[in-house]
Amino acid sequence: MKEIDKVFKALADPSRREMLDRLHAKNGQTLNELCKGMEMARQSLTQHLGLLEDANLISVQWQGREKLHYLNPVPINEIYMRWIGKFEQSRLQALHNLKQALQEKDHE
Repeated sequence: MKEIDKVFKALADPSRREMLDRLHAKNGQTLNELCKGMEMARQSLTQHLGLLEDANLISVQWQGREKLHYLNPVPINEIYMRWIGKFEQSRLQALHNLKQALQEKDHE
Protein backbone atom coordinates (compact mmCIF):
# COMPACT_ATOMS: atom_id res chain seq x y z
CA MET A 1 0.00 0.00 0.00
CA LYS A 2 1.34 3.45 -0.88
CA GLU A 3 2.12 5.83 1.96
CA ILE A 4 -0.56 8.32 0.89
CA ASP A 5 -3.16 5.53 0.82
CA LYS A 6 -2.27 4.67 4.42
CA VAL A 7 -2.83 8.30 5.40
CA PHE A 8 -6.23 8.48 3.72
CA LYS A 9 -7.23 5.16 5.28
CA ALA A 10 -6.16 6.36 8.71
CA LEU A 11 -8.02 9.66 8.32
CA ALA A 12 -11.19 7.91 7.13
CA ASP A 13 -12.12 6.81 10.65
CA PRO A 14 -13.74 9.39 12.98
CA SER A 15 -12.16 7.84 16.09
CA ARG A 16 -8.67 8.21 14.63
CA ARG A 17 -9.41 11.80 13.62
CA GLU A 18 -10.52 12.47 17.20
CA MET A 19 -7.24 11.02 18.47
CA LEU A 20 -5.31 13.33 16.16
CA ASP A 21 -7.39 16.29 17.36
CA ARG A 22 -6.64 15.35 20.95
CA LEU A 23 -2.92 15.10 20.20
CA HIS A 24 -3.08 18.45 18.44
CA ALA A 25 -4.60 19.97 21.59
CA LYS A 26 -2.07 18.28 23.88
CA ASN A 27 0.87 16.56 22.27
CA GLY A 28 2.85 13.82 23.98
CA GLN A 29 0.05 11.84 25.60
CA THR A 30 0.28 8.36 27.03
CA LEU A 31 -2.16 5.61 26.13
CA ASN A 32 -3.93 6.11 29.46
CA GLU A 33 -4.37 9.82 28.76
CA LEU A 34 -5.73 9.13 25.29
CA CYS A 35 -8.15 6.52 26.68
CA LYS A 36 -9.81 9.08 28.95
CA GLY A 37 -13.03 10.23 27.34
CA MET A 38 -12.81 7.79 24.44
CA GLU A 39 -15.67 5.36 24.28
CA MET A 40 -13.73 2.31 23.20
CA ALA A 41 -11.73 -0.47 24.74
CA ARG A 42 -8.02 0.09 25.37
CA GLN A 43 -7.21 -2.71 22.89
CA SER A 44 -9.23 -0.98 20.14
CA LEU A 45 -7.52 2.32 20.87
CA THR A 46 -4.14 0.59 20.63
CA GLN A 47 -5.08 -0.81 17.21
CA HIS A 48 -6.15 2.64 16.00
CA LEU A 49 -2.89 4.12 17.25
CA GLY A 50 -1.01 1.43 15.35
CA LEU A 51 -2.72 2.45 12.10
CA LEU A 52 -1.95 6.11 12.78
CA GLU A 53 1.68 5.24 13.47
CA ASP A 54 1.87 3.08 10.33
CA ALA A 55 0.54 6.04 8.32
CA ASN A 56 3.23 8.23 9.95
CA LEU A 57 0.54 10.52 11.40
CA ILE A 58 1.88 9.98 14.90
CA SER A 59 5.28 9.22 16.29
CA VAL A 60 6.08 7.61 19.59
CA GLN A 61 8.81 8.23 22.08
CA TRP A 62 9.59 6.14 25.11
CA GLN A 63 10.13 8.09 28.30
CA GLY A 64 11.11 5.54 30.89
CA ARG A 65 8.27 3.02 30.95
CA GLU A 66 5.79 5.36 29.31
CA LYS A 67 5.13 5.53 25.60
CA LEU A 68 4.29 9.07 24.53
CA HIS A 69 2.33 9.76 21.34
CA TYR A 70 3.00 12.85 19.23
CA LEU A 71 1.14 14.25 16.25
CA ASN A 72 3.14 14.35 13.01
CA PRO A 73 1.46 16.97 10.79
CA VAL A 74 3.73 16.39 7.78
CA PRO A 75 1.52 13.81 5.98
CA ILE A 76 -1.54 16.06 6.42
CA ASN A 77 0.41 18.98 4.98
CA GLU A 78 1.43 16.81 2.03
CA ILE A 79 -2.26 16.07 1.38
CA TYR A 80 -2.97 19.77 1.56
CA MET A 81 -0.20 20.62 -0.89
CA ARG A 82 -1.18 17.85 -3.32
CA TRP A 83 -4.97 17.91 -3.16
CA ILE A 84 -6.03 21.31 -1.84
CA GLY A 85 -3.27 23.85 -2.35
CA LYS A 86 -3.05 23.44 -6.09
CA PHE A 87 -6.79 24.06 -6.47
CA GLU A 88 -6.61 27.22 -4.38
CA GLN A 89 -3.60 28.56 -6.28
CA SER A 90 -5.60 29.74 -9.31
CA ARG A 91 -8.13 31.56 -7.09
CA LEU A 92 -5.37 33.20 -5.08
CA GLN A 93 -3.64 34.28 -8.29
CA ALA A 94 -6.92 35.74 -9.59
CA LEU A 95 -7.38 37.73 -6.37
CA HIS A 96 -3.77 38.94 -6.55
CA ASN A 97 -4.26 40.06 -10.16
CA LEU A 98 -7.51 41.84 -9.27
CA LYS A 99 -5.84 43.63 -6.36
CA GLN A 100 -2.97 44.78 -8.58
CA ALA A 101 -5.38 45.98 -11.29
CA LEU A 102 -7.40 47.97 -8.73
CA GLN A 103 -4.24 49.48 -7.23
CA GLU A 104 -3.00 50.48 -10.68
CA LYS A 105 -6.39 52.05 -11.47
CA ASP A 106 -6.20 54.09 -8.23
CA HIS A 107 -2.77 55.43 -9.24
CA GLU A 108 -3.95 56.65 -12.67
